[in-house]
Amino acid sequence: MTKFFEAYQSEIIYSVVVLIVLFIIRTIIVLSVKRIGKRSGTTEARANLIGRYATVTLVLIALLIEAFILGFDTRDITLVFSSVFAVIGIGLFAIWSILSNITSGVIMFFSFPYKVGDKIKIHDKDYPVEAIIEDIRAFQLILREDNGDLVTYPNNLILQKAVTLVKKDALSKSTSK
Repeated sequence: MTKFFEAYQSEIIYSVVVLIVLFIIRTIIVLSVKRIGKRSGTTEARANLIGRYATVTLVLIALLIEAFILGFDTRDITLVFSSVFAVIGIGLFAIWSILSNITSGVIMFFSFPYKVGDKIKIHDKDYPVEAIIEDIRAFQLILREDNGDLVTYPNNLILQKAVTLVKKDALSKSTSK
């Protein structure tokens, strides 16, 4: 066992350093996202979701860096990653709508001008909606119409349609009466 540590001492040290640095970066990102979420009035669940996206990205980066540390040939790494991304690309093309909604959810986390409790009107020619935002999830908005009907509206469509703010924070005002 001691021969193993002696033979791979530098690789082990580099690996530990990379993991510590990426863990620190992840912590900074997660704390920043939570701070942005609190400032913009979003739910903690949405901030946690964005944090998970960042964690998955950092894990993939760690795997790539670790492959270089362990001495894999660049040509081999390129072959593996291109093959994996080709398979993933074909699979993701089949589910592009889901990815579009997830991407829209991330965009909405940072720049959506409305928050839970606001009453909005979505100017959709096929199905116009005027409702209170109950929740903003990874794939869709959960809206409650005045008659009590629950409407789920895909995130990618909400970014494509004109939206009007009818009443700011209508949910808390209607529940406080």
